[in-house]
Amino acid sequence: MASTNDLKNGMVLKLDGGQLWSVVEFQHVKPGKGPAFVRTKLKNVLSGKVVDKTFNAGVKVDSATIDRRDMQFSYMDGEYFVFMDMQTYDQLMVDRKSVGDTANFLIEGFTASVAQHEGEVLYVELPAAVELTVQETEPGVQGDRSTGGTKPATLETGHQIQVPLFITTGEKIKVDTRTSDYLGRVNS
Repeated sequence: MASTNDLKNGMVLKLDGGQLWSVVEFQHVKPGKGPAFVRTKLKNVLSGKVVDKTFNAGVKVDSATIDRRDMQFSYMDGEYFVFMDMQTYDQLMVDRKSVGDTANFLIEGFTASVAQHEGEVLYVELPAAVELTVQETEPGVQGDRSTGGTKPATLETGHQIQVPLFITTGEKIKVDTRTSDYLGRVNS
């Protein structure tokens, strides 16, 4: 148990019958009249839904313990992604639902943050940007336009993103894992 006065960004609370909510932001408000309160923005850990919730100041809230560990992605085993804890060398099998969109950027050897609560995997998170190789893309043709053009490119993971026309097959690029946006070339 924690008090609303102890809230911090990233803290995970257990609310609404056991659902896990991560504190995105919070603000203590002391109005001129009436009791103080805490205005929060909470994100559902599993669904990603964001809600605004207000608590009275000093109210007890149930905090959840989330175990986040850096693990290395080893291989695919059917519908499961196998991760290895680099400290203990234990292997963890994670289903596709828990991995979610992160699967679009996972290749063997990548280190990801795996969050667990009471032995259940909640989500897998990669760094904000990863370096991947363009497996296939059409040659870019300069045309008559006022802004820079883009074309589809398939990454080594099989995920397709939009890249500038000058990118060629076999080039290593930096990709934003949250939005699938091209961030730039990787200089060798």
